[in-house]
Amino acid sequence: LVLGFAFFLCLIMSTSGSYVYFQFVQQWPPTTCGVRWKPCSKPRPLQIFTIHGLWPSNYSNPTMPSYCTGSQFNDRKVYPQLRSKLKRSWPNVESGNDTKFWEGEWNKHGTCSEQTLSQMQYFERSHAMWYSHNITNILKSASIVPHPTQTWKYSDIVSAIKTDTQRTPLLRCKRDPAQPNSQLLHEVVF
Repeated sequence: LVLGFAFFLCLIMSTSGSYVYFQFVQQWPPTTCGVRWKPCSKPRPLQIFTIHGLWPSNYSNPTMPSYCTGSQFNDRKVYPQLRSKLKRSWPNVESGNDTKFWEGEWNKHGTCSEQTLSQMQYFERSHAMWYSHNITNILKSASIVPHPTQTWKYSDIVSAIKTDTQRTPLLRCKRDPAQPNSQLLHEVVF
């Protein structure tokens, strides 16, 4: 497994916000940008894991609730101090328009979580989780860092993260366009 990291998209419409747990998803920008047809906005993507989203989910139903009836994104609720934190933890690596990314994630997933988290709590909690489960630092401490020739096993990456967080993550990978027999780490999901 080559260290690189993902973009996941579900197109499910739902008005009920029923869910059992949240998936907290972090992405590796070089993989997100490297497997796209259209180049990302920045010539050199960030070399840290960033938030892709906080998604209400269910064990028994493979489709997660999305686009629920609820309050639409209100930019004024992302106050300046939180905004500066989110620009680091939850940037839009694809287009560079962070606010549009946050709006899309809130309207698709956050609206389904309003029974538990307000918009402000949704973004504050996501940033706090990113900060406390810093995948970049966890992997670096285990000497798992991006490298042009070094590869790692799926189990080695999971083990390093589980040792630090006491949680078993799901890793999502993408096929490496440059090396068809290799996979690039794209997302880490808790």
